[in-house]
Amino acid sequence: MQHIYLSYQWQPHEQDAVRNRHSPLRHPLMDLLQALRSEGSIGSAAKSLGLSYRHVWGELKRWEQLMGETLIVWEKGQAARLSGFADKLLWAERQAQARLTPQISALQAELEKTLALAFDPTQQVLPIYASHDDALVHLRETAAAQSLHLDLRFCGSVDAIRALNEGRCQVAGFHAPWQPMAQSLMARTCKPLLKPGRHKLMGFAKRQQGLLLAPGNPLGLQCLRDLFKPQVRFVNRSPGTGTRLLLDQSLAELGLSATNLQGYDHEENAHAAVAACIASGQADAGLGIASAAHLQGLDFVPLFEEHYWLVCLASALDSTPVLQLRQLLQTQAWQQHLGAIPGYSVTADVGQVQSLRSMLPWWHFRSARQHIQG
Repeated sequence: MQHIYLSYQWQPHEQDAVRNRHSPLRHPLMDLLQALRSEGSIGSAAKSLGLSYRHVWGELKRWEQLMGETLIVWEKGQAARLSGFADKLLWAERQAQARLTPQISALQAELEKTLALAFDPTQQVLPIYASHDDALVHLRETAAAQSLHLDLRFCGSVDAIRALNEGRCQVAGFHAPWQPMAQSLMARTCKPLLKPGRHKLMGFAKRQQGLLLAPGNPLGLQCLRDLFKPQVRFVNRSPGTGTRLLLDQSLAELGLSATNLQGYDHEENAHAAVAACIASGQADAGLGIASAAHLQGLDFVPLFEEHYWLVCLASALDSTPVLQLRQLLQTQAWQQHLGAIPGYSVTADVGQVQSLRSMLPWWHFRSARQHIQG
């Protein structure tokens, strides 16, 4: 069985008239066979296609070898003609084109419309790797209406910062407890990846994390200790996510062993996936954001407040797309929208640039300890 792979190509506008005489989806072999049928010889077919005789001959032989079928029949004293298999190929392709042309034309139009953005100097694209966040999804929609297109890819907080450092994006999104401890697991994990002076923070949002629970909270769960009850099935986030770091740090502070948590190894890669797992009855509880619980109609018990940060390299702060993002975050319209999302609230520093040292205590621990001892 042959496999079909779709592709597309660009042509200058002056060639549109030529292109429009054909189907929006074409294949070079079908063009060759149709030309042979119409012209009656390889030489005439090659001339009509603007190709050399040698090229057409070589292509026909290559396709015959690839398909294991004869495409051209040669009889002494007669011009070359299509084989029965080649006739069937052209027939089958015409049938498919007749059925699919409306969908193909729509796909072609959508590709042309979308790819035209790359040639429009008023449009900006900003690649972002970020820990999953519902407010960022809303921001992407808002930004697109203002000609700023956020190429948003969700991953764990740690992977997002690494992607920034490796040049795979211009902005990364991560979250940390509202008042992160200087020796917390979050600090020990993220501190080596962020360098004062090289990285700059942009305020984005304050949000709640807590327990996502079945509607009505039938098991009466109110805190992390309750997750260790024998009947509770937990669903976890993937390693490297900020939520997983938050859980592990909190369990360690409470003196609880993750190995005794039923479902600790049951991992999902997004808040929405955790919520869906609980909504479908596959688990009883998970740690996640309030908006994910709201979307699935789940109960939510808030446990933590955290700051969601956007971070970029200091050298990118004044680039056109980052400037446009900062300006958008500071608009009243966006901040009102953000505040209306369940579990989110607006902070005074939304869209403002902050240094790592001013907002995170991870680089002040030694001096702070010395001050206390003194």
